[in-house]
Amino acid sequence: MNADGWLADTRISYDSVAVNYADQIREALAGKPYLRAALALFADLVHTAGGGPVADVGCGPGHVTAHLHELGVDAFGIDLSPAMIDVARRDHPRLRFEAGSMTDLELTDASVAGLLAFGSLIHIPDDAVPTVFGHFRRVLRPGGPLLLGFHVGNESRLKTQGYGGHPMNVYVHRRQPDQVAAWLRDTGWVWLSLREVSDQAVRS
Repeated sequence: MNADGWLADTRISYDSVAVNYADQIREALAGKPYLRAALALFADLVHTAGGGPVADVGCGPGHVTAHLHELGVDAFGIDLSPAMIDVARRDHPRLRFEAGSMTDLELTDASVAGLLAFGSLIHIPDDAVPTVFGHFRRVLRPGGPLLLGFHVGNESRLKTQGYGGHPMNVYVHRRQPDQVAAWLRDTGWVWLSLREVSDQAVRS
């Protein structure tokens, strides 16, 4: 499928489920201390690097963006789905949200102090991942942290329904960390696991 096809399918699918998705995911972080810990570490790395604007790419209804804001991070959200952006602005009116695609980020080079894609990579096909990572590297300041959250596995499946029974037409891709790390290295990144980052912090 060409890029316009899967991007359009993803946008339409999440436009259709935006309100129900937000209702289901709103308190998701409360029950997942390991995710909160990862976000807290990411926030600390942003602060250590000097702070500045942080892009939450694929922000959905903005719950992670808002959590980072509570941690003192100047976070803003970007999402492919305009309906998701409407919900994010409704639920978090004091924060900045805008529609956009991670495959063609409309951000200035070296303009963000940190960037996270927390679960939003799951709909990006393999052949588009290097392009996405290239954009992430372009817009991130040198030394700024990148946090990726993705589903681990070896298969892709077509999701045709979700979040209140609404129709969807998106592929969900599960990947091994070694494959993601290889894509990062190929696009110029230095990849560290959370354990490696934690070990460095202890040694410092």
